[in-house]
Amino acid sequence: MPTICIDCRYIGPRPSGIAEVVRGLIDHVPALAPDLRFLLLRHPAHRGRLSDAPNVVEQRVWQAANGPATMWWLPEVVDLSQVDLFHATFNIMPAGLPMPCLVTIHDIMRLTHPAWCRTGLRGEVERLFYGHGLRRAIRTADAIAAISTATATQLAAYDPDVAARTTVTLSGVSDHFRPVAPDPAALAALGLTPGRPFVLTVGQDAPYKNHEGAMRGFAAAFADDRDIDLVMVQRRGAGRVRLESLAQALGIGERVHFLPVVGSDALVTLYGAARVLLHPSFAEGFGNPVAEAMASGCPVVTSMTSSMPEVAGGAALLADPHDIGSIADRLLAVVRSPARAERMRAAGLTRARALRWRNFAAANLALYRQLLADAPVRRF
Repeated sequence: MPTICIDCRYIGPRPSGIAEVVRGLIDHVPALAPDLRFLLLRHPAHRGRLSDAPNVVEQRVWQAANGPATMWWLPEVVDLSQVDLFHATFNIMPAGLPMPCLVTIHDIMRLTHPAWCRTGLRGEVERLFYGHGLRRAIRTADAIAAISTATATQLAAYDPDVAARTTVTLSGVSDHFRPVAPDPAALAALGLTPGRPFVLTVGQDAPYKNHEGAMRGFAAAFADDRDIDLVMVQRRGAGRVRLESLAQALGIGERVHFLPVVGSDALVTLYGAARVLLHPSFAEGFGNPVAEAMASGCPVVTSMTSSMPEVAGGAALLADPHDIGSIADRLLAVVRSPARAERMRAAGLTRARALRWRNFAAANLALYRQLLADAPVRRF
């Protein structure tokens, strides 16, 4: 029975989009392939098993997923001697793998737009580290799974030779995200006023998320309407102080609510209560909040660039993320037209039903079987 190793160490104590992708994969692929055995590499802080499937074994790995051991000597810290295929799930490809390797690439912003990622000294270190792993994956991986057509297109533009080894395995959205009635108690627990309308923005504190553009767009749209707020869910980082200062300068400081990373139940509550999700990123590999909001029945305003039109599938209003007027106009078009908002909710729910993790897992399984059948000889 062939053994496939899937690196699942992004599933840990801190929520992330990549963790959601890996979770969606391992929730389905073992049942889809009872003739295969799966070795799952587990984050040391993860409590309990990752999977109860009978064809799964797990190994706790103490070394960091994004650390030097993973990048340069993973076979020396993990027993991979019985592994027939390795699936690297988070952009970088470890060195020294003696078996065929599939790499999931979410985006290549660190190669094409490093200024959109983390800045400062840490950002420069990350650019060098992740850039090294990405370039190795692009150059030598036996196959690449791109989580969107947009990512596959960017890969081909960066290196045309990689196109023949790239397959789109479109990401998905969890069934946990579904329409729910606004919960006044849950909203109050988050520090919000139940019944008061708000625009929602969700994402990490990173330049590519364009949270400054979101705030400026909100201010432009609702400068004269003090009865609507902006709720921003993001991990607190260096950008928070700048955004707080910007909110004051724009005259909306008392109407902007910053929430830390919240659990999935609270996020469902927020999507269910928001008038609209505003997601004006400059680029995304996929853009989980867009899919999550649609699945929750929340209208979406997002960018006309990168993967976001692909994910929205015609169910969202698209804005130019570099044009504050464009963002403001789209927000007003949703908030001021309940009929339009209702049509967008219905279209979003239909689109979200097509973004199934089972389909994502099946697409990856097809790549596993192809690579196992081809059994390419690895070159070092």
